[in-house]
Amino acid sequence: MIPVILSGGSGSRLWPLSRQAYPKQFLPLLNEDSMFQQTLARLPQEDVEAPVVVANDEHRFLVKEQLDAIGQKPQSILLEPFGRNTAPAVALAAIQIARKDPASIMLVLPADHAISQTKPFHEAIAKGLKVAKDGALVLFGTTPDRPETGYGYISAAGREDDPSGPRPVRKFIEKPDEATARRLLDEGGYFWNSGMFMFRADAYLRELKRHSRDIYDTALLASRSLSEDMGFSRIPPEIFEHCPDDSIDYAVMEKTTRATLVPLDAGWSDVGAWSSIWDISEKDEQQNAVYGDACLADSSGCLIHAPEKLVAMVGVDDLVVVDTKDALMIAPRDRVQEVKGVVQKLKAEGRPETRIHREVFRPWGSYDSIDNGNRFQVKRITVKPGERLSLQKHHHRAEHWIIVRGTAEVSRDDETFLLSENESTYIPIGSVHRLFNPGKIPLELIEVQSGAYLGEDDIERLDDRYGRTEPAQDIPQSTQDTEEEEEIPVMETRVG
Repeated sequence: MIPVILSGGSGSRLWPLSRQAYPKQFLPLLNEDSMFQQTLARLPQEDVEAPVVVANDEHRFLVKEQLDAIGQKPQSILLEPFGRNTAPAVALAAIQIARKDPASIMLVLPADHAISQTKPFHEAIAKGLKVAKDGALVLFGTTPDRPETGYGYISAAGREDDPSGPRPVRKFIEKPDEATARRLLDEGGYFWNSGMFMFRADAYLRELKRHSRDIYDTALLASRSLSEDMGFSRIPPEIFEHCPDDSIDYAVMEKTTRATLVPLDAGWSDVGAWSSIWDISEKDEQQNAVYGDACLADSSGCLIHAPEKLVAMVGVDDLVVVDTKDALMIAPRDRVQEVKGVVQKLKAEGRPETRIHREVFRPWGSYDSIDNGNRFQVKRITVKPGERLSLQKHHHRAEHWIIVRGTAEVSRDDETFLLSENESTYIPIGSVHRLFNPGKIPLELIEVQSGAYLGEDDIERLDDRYGRTEPAQDIPQSTQDTEEEEEIPVMETRVG
């Protein structure tokens, strides 16, 4: 069995903590590991091969760093130039897998879901595996416990002999209104669509070809032109842009006669809103869930996520408060789905808070913009041991560097020298420079920028170990088979 981890996402539903450049799957929302890392950690330990990860090109270094942190070496990391939903993403993974072994079982998992009970999750996987080997397209459905309007519903034939066993899917129901959701809950026999799937690679591709030929053909064409770069497999944008944007559900599962549901009762949540975080969090006697430092008086049913400062609340109920270094969001708990609209409004205004945090993570470390004003900006920069920034120059700003921890090797035009704690240097406008941490501990420094333009796109990279040859763009400028039929081309061996 090969896990296929889908790690896309726009970072809007859990704003302001989740951003476009740092979506929720990479955040340690519930414990010290990110949801992406937890998705991999909860996999069965036996008969599971290395994963295939499908991610956005913008997040490639986050993916690599988080995989390294938990000692996971993937089979491949497929980089999408932009999102085209789950059907094309899974198709490209299936093509890669089918070239090695068409009968390989794929376990498709979103990287941003929470599952609190590992044992029943493994039991459901084992039951799905038995029917997937015979060509079934398995989806995992969870039993509703409330009239949720944010999930799709599935009707599946019951099995008195095995209430938790696989059963044929009867129909799919789109996200219902509240009255319909209550009716479905009262009738019983319906399941929430978890968005997790299991099937043979060739079975998925055959059904995709039959029901969504455009996606199949475009994915096949793109797979022949993958480019390898620093351990990543890049999907060609000039081909991928023509691929229809569609989910597995619409493109395949709602059309195939092979859809099979396996019940999953494992404390599943798609963590699709801040209210979901409250649902699965530990709470005090007043049903408050706190991440960070909070003082609550006569308040109940609240969620507070504020790691940077003390939050005091008096006489309020059912509120969500999320505080970050550059944004504060407050909303009634039953209206947090509307945060997505706030993000759209901020995007329309060109606000960078929808895209990046004040603290921005790079493959070499991070920087935190701690102050700015007219013609100046102050950053706190951290460089990981053994890492170096690109060889670069700026056309509009000069920089002053003050070392506060560790040792820095500075290259400035024709000279190279070391700086230790409490030492500083000056980088004039137009000077070719580079920063390297030769030590064993993180290098920390304060950078003071001054000049007419201080945007992150004023970086001309002359040499970069991470393959970033274009100026940075952190600031926005104003996605079994017994039938006889044609052999699936992806079973042929090709060099992409």
